[in-house]
Amino acid sequence: MTYKLECLNPIMRGDIATNELATAIGDACAKNLSVVTYTDGEIYALSAIDEFNYNVIRVEEAEPMCIFTDYSFNMAEAGSNISAELKAAALLNLASEEAFTVDGTSYHVDKESGELFTADGTLVALMSDVRVVDSNAQDTFDVAFKEGLGELMSQMRDENQKAATLTWSLKQRNITKNEEGKEVFEDKLDEEGNPIFMDEELQITELIGTYTITRNMPFYVTNKYAPMSAEHPFGTDGNGMDIFARMMYGGRISLLVGFVVVILSMLIGVILGGIAGYFGGWVDTLIMRLVEIFYCIPSYPILIILGGYMDAARMDAISRLYVMMAVLGILSWAGIARLVRGQILSLREQEFMIATESTGVKVRHRIFRHLVPNVMPQLIVSATGSLGGVILTESSLSFLGLGVKFPLATWGNMIEFVTGLNENLGRYIYIWLPVGLLICFTVISFNFVGDGLRDAFDPKMKR
Repeated sequence: MTYKLECLNPIMRGDIATNELATAIGDACAKNLSVVTYTDGEIYALSAIDEFNYNVIRVEEAEPMCIFTDYSFNMAEAGSNISAELKAAALLNLASEEAFTVDGTSYHVDKESGELFTADGTLVALMSDVRVVDSNAQDTFDVAFKEGLGELMSQMRDENQKAATLTWSLKQRNITKNEEGKEVFEDKLDEEGNPIFMDEELQITELIGTYTITRNMPFYVTNKYAPMSAEHPFGTDGNGMDIFARMMYGGRISLLVGFVVVILSMLIGVILGGIAGYFGGWVDTLIMRLVEIFYCIPSYPILIILGGYMDAARMDAISRLYVMMAVLGILSWAGIARLVRGQILSLREQEFMIATESTGVKVRHRIFRHLVPNVMPQLIVSATGSLGGVILTESSLSFLGLGVKFPLATWGNMIEFVTGLNENLGRYIYIWLPVGLLICFTVISFNFVGDGLRDAFDPKMKR
């Protein structure tokens, strides 16, 4: 059995003689000796804590120096760590299972399972004779996986097996490069931004007490850039995804952006425009100056800067979508506010408004129940006409790589994916041409609807 030292004395931690001392103490434990004389003449006394742990005391100092144990601490939270003081206290209290305090926090150990808990029942670590680390000697696995491996390795030892397999649901990862150019693992995400898990068969082999766990990296054969066929009406892209399905999904995202941005801009514009038109005076002047400021803001440069910031912050696709919709809505309300303000200025002196004032109707009801509904025809026409422009803006930003990112699909980033190949676009015309036509027809359709509604609401067109 392989032992190691968990030092109590801070001076002894990192001592270069620790491995030699561990060997000497291990031999003494195997021979059931209670005293060890080390090579430099120092004398150590051994007292058993339990079957697997020994308290080692330097006789000259008569104080606990280290704990000789075959246990390792597998952290409950991957990548975390605990202090040497907490490890030593946990080992000393393993047999008694009594509560103990380290750095002001109370802990207790379950003797049967070897689990270390805080006073509120939070699992901190699992004490086991099996230590599980990755190829870089880092603790990056969850405790359930470590427990599963520990049970399998115990079974292998009992049955004297040299190899075994374990099926486990593991997080899928890609190899990417960080800002320093080093290759790192990055979690694969689904279209909702959640990590992707997949059952994998792991091979465990034992050699001289060390167990090596290997996983077969899945190799997927995808039909990349397949031409049009009955199975794929518009072919496939560079990831083997069906273009037709991506177009339908991308249309949903593009239309969602259009409707959300228009609704947000209308809410802001109607509220501020209604207040400015009804109250007039300094309130109207203040809001109109704010409108002029927003008219002067260069939208595209701001959106490009924002896209660069989101790239630098490595923001996920869903968050980018929300941020882009919010910013587009905030930058688009000024025209709506000016339209509502102008209409309300002409309506507030009419007889029905005088009647609301004389009957004591509240101001907010006068604005939003009597004035704004009379502006709805103009608002509907304006909103319908704006939808096409918002979709075109989103497509342009995604085409530039500054909008919605993969794995989410929009019409703009589908075209950007093709142009990013640095190849002849004519070779992949079956990808970008249908998407471009969809953008064109959608924008034209909304413009036609807006023109039709404007004519329908215009009294002069009814004569």
